Amino acid sequence: MPNIKMLLVDDHEIVRDGLKTLIESQHGMDIVGEAENGEQALEICQNQDVDLIVMDVNMPEMDGIQATKVIKEKFPDIKILALTMSDNDVHIRKMIESGVSGYILKNAGRDELRKAIEALMNDQHYFSDTATQSVMMELVRNKGKSSMSGMVQITDREMEVLELILKEHTNQEIAEKLFISVRTVDAHRRNLLQKTGARNTAGLVRYALENNLFGKDS
Repeated sequence: MPNIKMLLVDDHEIVRDGLKTLIESQHGMDIVGEAENGEQALEICQNQDVDLIVMDVNMPEMDGIQATKVIKEKFPDIKILALTMSDNDVHIRKMIESGVSGYILKNAGRDELRKAIEALMNDQHYFSDTATQSVMMELVRNKGKSSMSGMVQITDREMEVLELILKEHTNQEIAEKLFISVRTVDAHRRNLLQKTGARNTAGLVRYALENNLFGKDS
């Protein structure tokens, strides 16, 4: 299996250096780039194969929340792990809404970092105890409401893909209509299944209908 290609995004060089020391000691992981903000991260993703991004939240120019949303729209296959000092509930929820698959604090040890990376690369989520508590509190606050009121949101591009799925278009047809690759459509479909908890296309259709995502005319 090829090594995991990782991008480190943090505006503090000392933090990136510390992460490099941790990651480079791990088998099967390669750091292919570093960025000080979201704009640099996006540029690297456009020119370099990246499997996973370790993303800070608070950064100048383009913060981790904005960067995550843009990168997940353009490169849905890339996994994003938020690694930050912030245990603020608002930051955690906004990062999850933007599309991160994991959230851990910078005081995490080497073992937790590796565990988080492995979980994300296996299409799973990983949240620190603090982040998990925030997620659970959000679920409690939204108990009884539509599942669309939860913090995991569907991106604009995923909504476009979902609408075409509901209209029974094939992946090839969706790719042609949206001017994207079939591989990108596959990635959006996987993300939709993961976010909604659906097991297959029928589950996606049911989810869309139950939450009235496209109104009565869809």
